[in-house]
Amino acid sequence: MRKLLIFLKYPTPGQVKTRLAAVLGDQMACDVYRACAEITLERLASLRRESVVCVEPADALARVRTWLGPGWALRPQQGATLGDRLIEATAYAFAEGARRVVVVGTDSPWLAAPDVASAFEALERAGLVIGPTEDGGYYLIGLSRPARGVFADITWSTPSVYAQTLARACALKLSVERLPLGYDVDRLEDLRRWLAEERARGTDGHLLKTIEESLKERRSHDAATYGATANISRWRNVTPHPALEPNWLDGDDPAHPSHPACR
Repeated sequence: MRKLLIFLKYPTPGQVKTRLAAVLGDQMACDVYRACAEITLERLASLRRESVVCVEPADALARVRTWLGPGWALRPQQGATLGDRLIEATAYAFAEGARRVVVVGTDSPWLAAPDVASAFEALERAGLVIGPTEDGGYYLIGLSRPARGVFADITWSTPSVYAQTLARACALKLSVERLPLGYDVDRLEDLRRWLAEERARGTDGHLLKTIEESLKERRSHDAATYGATANISRWRNVTPHPALEPNWLDGDDPAHPSHPACR
């Protein structure tokens, strides 16, 4: 038996995609998160019968049921920290009889069912499977047996998460298989990259279109703001702030170097 755990937050403005919100505003960042979550679930729908959506906050279960409909099994996340919640959720899955458990979030909407299937296959050979992200974290983790220590004392939301997790696995003598390098949609350049990939795939979705239209509107607004700021700056003989440059949404995506632990 295998189990897929999908960690999901209820999309509330100001509570999701906070790094994007600092640039795009709370509501638009929330719309981005909702789109990421919906596309993730759509792409993993073939695995629905062996999946559980682990919901945060716990009191949002009814709202998530209304949002997602009756097709997905739901369960509240339990624990004070992300590590605590991962420990509890994986322990629950193994206690229910699972022999292979994979955990994903909803920040990597490019992830598809074949990627998860590859992770389950890897767990036939390894004790732990992990998909590293370019920012030093991971987009997927899987276990073939309970291993609380893999999630304990990790400095979450830092570039050292992946390296620390590998160190924990080594200490626990877990053999490790690594999946291809991926990325989370956390920053503006990640969002632009993902939207470009979705356009190339021909993805059709109301939320995606809304996000792209909002980006275009913001681009126009910032170009106008830049013009006004540039005039004032010339009068004051100072340089406009780089965030107001008119091409800040149009520039090429910066390179995404691999995390040293992934090399």
